[in-house]
Amino acid sequence: MSDREYQALTVETLSGRVGQIDAVAKRLGGPPDTWQVREVGDGNLNLVFIVEGAQDSVIVKQALPYVRLVGDSWPLPLYRAFYEHHALTRQAARAPGTVPAVIFFDETQAMIVMEYLRPHVILRRKLIAGEKVAGLGQFCGQFCARTAFRGSELSMSSPDKKADVALFAGNVEIPAITEALVFTDPYFAAEMNNHTPGLDPVVAALRADVTLKTRVQAMLMKFAANTETMLHGDLHSGSIMATEDEIRVIDPEFVQYGPMGFDIGMLMANYLMAYFSQPAHRGDPGPYQRWILDVITETCAAFTAEFRHLWATERTGMLYPRSLFEDQGHSADPACSAMLDTIWQDALQFCGIEMHRRCLSLAHNADFEEIADVALRARLEARNLKMGAHLIVATATIASPQALTDMAEKFNAEEFL
Repeated sequence: MSDREYQALTVETLSGRVGQIDAVAKRLGGPPDTWQVREVGDGNLNLVFIVEGAQDSVIVKQALPYVRLVGDSWPLPLYRAFYEHHALTRQAARAPGTVPAVIFFDETQAMIVMEYLRPHVILRRKLIAGEKVAGLGQFCGQFCARTAFRGSELSMSSPDKKADVALFAGNVEIPAITEALVFTDPYFAAEMNNHTPGLDPVVAALRADVTLKTRVQAMLMKFAANTETMLHGDLHSGSIMATEDEIRVIDPEFVQYGPMGFDIGMLMANYLMAYFSQPAHRGDPGPYQRWILDVITETCAAFTAEFRHLWATERTGMLYPRSLFEDQGHSADPACSAMLDTIWQDALQFCGIEMHRRCLSLAHNADFEEIADVALRARLEARNLKMGAHLIVATATIASPQALTDMAEKFNAEEFL
């Protein structure tokens, strides 16, 4: 396929084109014209196909030269597939068993063929349906800690890490989406913004809060200028697939090097939005909401425990070298605690910002969007927006995950409209 100019795949053409790839043909088995092909992409950017053969099934993901959610009026470079491929290989090495296996990559066609996860379901669908996933917090906390630590100069050699930063720095257009849609557009009347009718008073108050906007822009500066570690870049409940007890992380095409608190902050925001949306999805939301808050607490605890473990066992980079601490008989634990405190403060602010953008910017969450009762949706989103603002401006007062979940319960009991 790579000898040809880029051409978007279709259900009709995929078998004939992908059937030329030996690694894929051997895995699927049988003649390509007998393969079953379904287009299942429901995201904002890409084509995604399930291809079923006589022996096995695979996922074929192909980037489009525009934002699928908007259309060809918003062009987007195909090179994002190149960076997603490199992100997947690094995540597989840094957090084994957490991402789908890559079977084949074609840079010209912006196409990745990967393991088909089944019977896994997008986590967001499970959260909306009120289904639990065993070990979710432990898995997510460890994934975030391992990728954060092992993608940094706490673990990597400085030349290797700097070479990685240089590689991923070419992924310009995708982070630019985050810089606009997440950090900037929610706080003014951007052209592609939209929000639920009835939220106008809450939205106006957010956009009039100069202190809040100043802090958001400070976090944008940190996001754009800080290259602590390789980020997933878009870690939310739509980027995780799960069964009742098995979990995988997908779709790292927003990969870039950035602050260690970003991924876990974005993930916590999506758990909190699932939490606030629950009264619209079930008659007695309390028990399931409590489970979601427990997942947040367990995620944070697992992150901290794994980060401390890696600090003690894999601190082989140039940062906080043993020659300055253990080799002189000094504990490096206080330095680790200080770093974890900074990550926590950053994560809280990124969390609040994500809670805003998913209600006010272009791409919203199904957790809220699928609430047919517009007045109820506005009430629940108002709680989410107000708590997001508090996370941004009162970060220093939130000392622990327990304080965070207590705060969520408080905002969940209030009315702002």
